[in-house]
Amino acid sequence: MKENIDDLAIFGGTPTFQETLHVGRPNLGDRERLLKRINDMLDRKWLSNNGPYVQEFERRISDMIGVKNCISMCNGTVALEIAIRSLELKGEVILPSFTFVATAHALQWQEITPVFCDIDPKTHTIDPSCIEKMITPRTTGIIGVHLWGRPCDIEALEEIAASHRLKLLFDAAHGFGCSYKGRMIGSFGSAEVFSFHATKFFNTCEGGAIATNDDDLAGKIRLMKNFGFSGYDNVIYIGTNGKMNEFSALMGLTNLESIDEFIAVNFGNYRCYEQELRDLAGVTLINYDQREKCNYQYVVLEIDESITHVTRDQIVDILRAENVLARRYFYPGCHRMEPYRSYFPHARLVLPETERLANRVLSLPAGTAVGPDEIRKICQIMRLAVVYGLEAEERLSSHVAIAPVIKHINAGARLASPNHSPL
Repeated sequence: MKENIDDLAIFGGTPTFQETLHVGRPNLGDRERLLKRINDMLDRKWLSNNGPYVQEFERRISDMIGVKNCISMCNGTVALEIAIRSLELKGEVILPSFTFVATAHALQWQEITPVFCDIDPKTHTIDPSCIEKMITPRTTGIIGVHLWGRPCDIEALEEIAASHRLKLLFDAAHGFGCSYKGRMIGSFGSAEVFSFHATKFFNTCEGGAIATNDDDLAGKIRLMKNFGFSGYDNVIYIGTNGKMNEFSALMGLTNLESIDEFIAVNFGNYRCYEQELRDLAGVTLINYDQREKCNYQYVVLEIDESITHVTRDQIVDILRAENVLARRYFYPGCHRMEPYRSYFPHARLVLPETERLANRVLSLPAGTAVGPDEIRKICQIMRLAVVYGLEAEERLSSHVAIAPVIKHINAGARLASPNHSPL
């Protein structure tokens, strides 16, 4: 265990971890059950096109979240695009900038203007009190984003949408297995969109789904994800290829059987981080409502550099030198990414809380890839960085850090790995 600032790898010490720790390393269910299903799939020679595993997967998800329809998809981004198109959104749609860029891209891809709304600093989700002033005659919908497993203020969004006759869609990429006022995420708004990417606590390797209680909408979505086919050689609607394949579905079924174990590990990790960081000045671990179901997938901190003296980004550098690839979710905000920063160069003026949070948030490794021993070591690194904050900041700012440049090059290469996409 490191004891002083010179023990930190960025200042010449030995890295704490030989193997890199990621945020969102894949959870894997029972390997024997997975292999048995794979062999069955190969024996059937049915690999895609609404096979038996996809059908079973959709039924199991529907039953779990208490929704009438679950339509599986090849990934969460295509699911967003199809959901948006199925709702016939156009013109302008209001959404938070503090989200993964796919939420905005799914609109812009279809020539719909994303209108970025500020967030509530306590919940990190879209602030309902900021929405109405952004509604124009061109506004057709609102996309709420459930973040870190914490739902939006759904009731407030439903009220605004109803009063202005707007469609309401939810990006629930972080919300699988979570509840809002005792009701599972997936059954709110016109539809909710899940991501089952490898980085999610529940994954299908790659995949997603749209959940809805609207049977007519579900029928339309099923047509759209399969080129508009209704039966053999009968195309009745415009569509694309959004289908989930059999391998992804059987991976999902296998992981569903371990989902309670995954959540229990996540909760244990969260509690361990809470214990280790409870008295570290300037570092706040986000909290969760213990009355609700939650996946506890994300361990998210807010760093107040006026107290820590060392900045969030400097803490990230310190951790990465130790082979802890902490993440700056969702830096710098969609409004500061292209093409949006060119389209809306002054958006930051109406997004003060988004701007503030984007420079404070830090996400640490969690999931089944870490346990109490790793967490204690990570937190000790954090503690050294903060306790010696003034000295660390001065040394980093004056380029005294001597960690090899190659370490950061390698870290960058790892960040580009296929498992890294958040959605």
